[in-house]
Amino acid sequence: MTTSRSVGPVVPQRVAFDSPIALACGMSLPQWELVYETYGTLNAARSNAILICHALSGHHHVAGYYADNPKNLGWWDNMIGPGKPIDTNRFFVVGVNNLGGCHGSTGPASINPATGEPWGADFPIVTVPDWVRAQAKLADHLGIEQWAAVVGGSLGGMQALQWTIDLPGRVRHALVIAAAPKLTAENIAFNDVARQAILTDPDFHGGHFYRHGTRPTRGLRLARMLGHITYLSDDQMAEKFGRKKRLGAGSYGFGVEFEIESYLRYQGDKFAGFFDANTYLLMTKALDYFDPAAPYGDDLAAALSRAQAKFLVISFSTDWRFSPARSREIVNALVKERKDVAYVEITSRHGHDSFLMDDPYYHAVVAGYLNRVAT
Repeated sequence: MTTSRSVGPVVPQRVAFDSPIALACGMSLPQWELVYETYGTLNAARSNAILICHALSGHHHVAGYYADNPKNLGWWDNMIGPGKPIDTNRFFVVGVNNLGGCHGSTGPASINPATGEPWGADFPIVTVPDWVRAQAKLADHLGIEQWAAVVGGSLGGMQALQWTIDLPGRVRHALVIAAAPKLTAENIAFNDVARQAILTDPDFHGGHFYRHGTRPTRGLRLARMLGHITYLSDDQMAEKFGRKKRLGAGSYGFGVEFEIESYLRYQGDKFAGFFDANTYLLMTKALDYFDPAAPYGDDLAAALSRAQAKFLVISFSTDWRFSPARSREIVNALVKERKDVAYVEITSRHGHDSFLMDDPYYHAVVAGYLNRVAT
């Protein structure tokens, strides 16, 4: 953790905005805050900044570690650092926790100034375009007029795509990884089942569980277990777990007998121990609502005609949540509009989670493209 290829110890930063931000749902936040981290040095021209957009359960802690907790590595630490694909010797990298998050930015657990109590279920629905506007305010605060690149995987990749449409002059390159131009009905269905697990938990209390001193851990646990299944591939689960049973299994009951059951329950319990249920609801809804082609007559090419950025689109062979075919929809729309786009489909056994993995070929692709960005 203290090697030359780590950004080393990092410290979260906070910025407060006193001017309201209008949201797509028709509501606004009168005051709001964002928590973020930065790595590397912003050059004199302020032209080497890269924004990292997080996925559903992500946050601002993207790289490095905290001095008081060295084991708490950033969620993309294998990608970002000195000499790594997103090289902090060359780039000034910014990670941010989005509005509605539960890692310090204004969200459901924050105090509603109108009531003096946590927002809870009263926190407004947020969308990907809302996040882009909020991120642009952060860029203004940092003195960054244009990002060298906006990068993200999954829901983060959707944000990168939205940036090129909504604020085309403020991003030179977009790396859209393991993403889709909108969710399929199947994906919306998965999200709804996950939300129902939370909404029907007796400890949810209509989203105001804070005032009851409870947490809907059972519902959040089930939601995460369901989601985690969709992030993995069948081949990966077969290789890692197969039908292996735990020691002493065979009781003909409903306890944990298979290794895959034990793994999923561990992941669910771990997640429910720190994540906010209302934030989970908000993030899945932002996924559902994401559809940048909708204002353009459902024509994705027309939506992307506004883009000025150059693109790298990456998909993974075993990702069935956001399959390579969905990435090719983005690529085909960009090609139709004669945009500069490179596309790579990477063979991987890790399913949707492939974008988080330390895969040499994947990292070489990102590093190669960012060499182009740096020059």
